[in-house]
Amino acid sequence: MDQILAKYRDARLPRYTSYPTAPHFTPDITASDYTAWLGAVGPDQKLSLYLHIPFCSQMCWYCGCHTKVVNNYAPVASYVALLRREIEMLAAALPVRREIGHIHWGGGTPNLLSDEDFAGLMALLREHFDLAPDAEVAVEVDPRRLGKTQARALAAAGVNRASLGVQDFNSDVQEAINRVQPFELVESCVADLRATGISSINFDLLYGLPGQDLTKLERNLRLSAALRPDRIALFGYAHVPWMKKHQRLIDETTLPDGPARVKQAAFSSKMLAWLGYVPVGLDHFALPDDLMAKALESGKLRRNFQGYTLDSAEVLIGLGVSAIGSLPLGYIQNNADFVAYAKAIREGKFAVARGRELSNDDRLRRRAIEELMCQGELDLVGLCEAGHITADSFDKELTALKPLIADGLARVDGRKITVTEQGRPLVRAICAVFDRYLEQSETRHSRAI
Repeated sequence: MDQILAKYRDARLPRYTSYPTAPHFTPDITASDYTAWLGAVGPDQKLSLYLHIPFCSQMCWYCGCHTKVVNNYAPVASYVALLRREIEMLAAALPVRREIGHIHWGGGTPNLLSDEDFAGLMALLREHFDLAPDAEVAVEVDPRRLGKTQARALAAAGVNRASLGVQDFNSDVQEAINRVQPFELVESCVADLRATGISSINFDLLYGLPGQDLTKLERNLRLSAALRPDRIALFGYAHVPWMKKHQRLIDETTLPDGPARVKQAAFSSKMLAWLGYVPVGLDHFALPDDLMAKALESGKLRRNFQGYTLDSAEVLIGLGVSAIGSLPLGYIQNNADFVAYAKAIREGKFAVARGRELSNDDRLRRRAIEELMCQGELDLVGLCEAGHITADSFDKELTALKPLIADGLARVDGRKITVTEQGRPLVRAICAVFDRYLEQSETRHSRAI
């Protein structure tokens, strides 16, 4: 198996949080298109929101997110005013008042917001939208900034899930990535959140970081499991210094090589299973009684720009600079440039920089990729029937799968494709067979492992 993983480990593949993927968005999609797409949202279509807070008090050198460091609160306060305006514009553009099932705050560092500003934005959302009785309100949290007072404020504003950026518990690795947060700090953060009633906790961990080895990874996983988060996301560090210049501050000679990354990924997966976590899709793990593990069992697991999710909404609205939204007619992305974003919002225009209108073929391939990523299987007969196309429409893809089948990563029974246990870490390579844009892309994606 190690030889098979080694064969594919350095392949550069999308993470498939969307299809077509973001590198294939174009500036042809404008604010006018977005306004029309919002107006076409059906009254029965479920709606979710993502709010991007693009600020941090310190830059973590591994970070691949769209964020900037601020030394005072003034830029944050100005940005909050822009978000408020964008929320009001969104509400006005939708045909009717809508119910919201999921709200996700990402960044950057959402808990860099003051308690008053966070509560104010949540109040504004409630003013314009109806939160479903079982709505999930999730916030990405930097443990270094959270204390008892802020934990209480988040809970009072309606937060019921927190995702903690842990990454690694070893001091030398933390120093190498410029994110020092001892285990005791994270432990205190978890206790503070649970004391307020925010009992749903996620941890984000990374493998492939500078100086990491299996011993350090084992420590990370044991300490994480001791705090019993409901879910753990274990990502491979994507070293892309050509895209994120601050990553050049990481000493590349200390990064685990390809074979080491393969061993780290395999070891971590086995270790988490031994610690009582169920593997979910490519890189998530959940306690057996968690809703995500149950969604995997029932075939209801989904995938969007935040990764694996229970959110079944057909409409995901992105708010804030660089935020991406997904609508029935296509994808849109806000301008990643702060000045351009602010100018558009102040003028009362949506700050759309690019997007992608979906074709029927895009929708079918998106469904194929999502089913492989989430459920690990795909019924081509059902897919073709749903798309009203002939049963042989994906024969080319079946032919392209043959090398992966020969390597034991997938099997085909009739016209049903199943990802094998050996193929789970390389499911993106299987999905890539259905990606008709991949060969056209000059983008350098992250490693398969």
